[in-house]
Amino acid sequence: MLTCIAVEDEPLALEKLVAHISNHPSLRLLGTFDRALAALEFLKSNPVDIVFLDINLGGLSGIDWAESAAIASRIIFTTAHQEHAARAFDLKAADYLLKPFSFQRFVQAVDRVATTTVPNSGVAVQDVSNVVFVKTEHRLERVSVSQILYIEGLDDYRAIRTVQKRILTLETFGDLEARLSPAGLCRVHRSYMVAIDRIESIERDEIRIADAVIPISRTYRDAFYARIKGKP
Repeated sequence: MLTCIAVEDEPLALEKLVAHISNHPSLRLLGTFDRALAALEFLKSNPVDIVFLDINLGGLSGIDWAESAAIASRIIFTTAHQEHAARAFDLKAADYLLKPFSFQRFVQAVDRVATTTVPNSGVAVQDVSNVVFVKTEHRLERVSVSQILYIEGLDDYRAIRTVQKRILTLETFGDLEARLSPAGLCRVHRSYMVAIDRIESIERDEIRIADAVIPISRTYRDAFYARIKGKP
């Protein structure tokens, strides 16, 4: 059983969040708060596993709190504004739920915490910092960078192929390169980026990853080969 609190100053949003928590068999709600400072005071003597935290709170915002408060609880942000996702990621948030979110999406967020936390201690048992939030049509999708195989351009979309699934995003290759190149992904074609550590073989300027054969174009060939050989 994972303990939690909800920090939300919108009554309707709080009602829906509490309903989701009540319907989840692995959660036990210890309190609800409409101000971040009141929640902080509660946590001093009542540690919990998860804090469901709104961002736009009166006074101290959810982001301000996460930046300044030294707590062991995992934070799942709940907000109607997607522009704070990058900062939430920097603060190692467990997840970022965009309102209105479904119960299914809520369960996914809780499951991520459940697999990385010792119940009722708030202690993480593995590093979850190697993630990015990718903008899809309707939400921000949390993606583990280590699970990415390659990214393919499909007309207006980029298809991120991971070990488990495919995610479609409207983000440009330029945006994705800026975020993922330092993490080990490399552009090899105007329509492809690949995860270097997922490459199975390279032959005649073709890369094999899982069931895909990906071409290396002349434009990116020299930079790609220099990178895999460890040259600057």
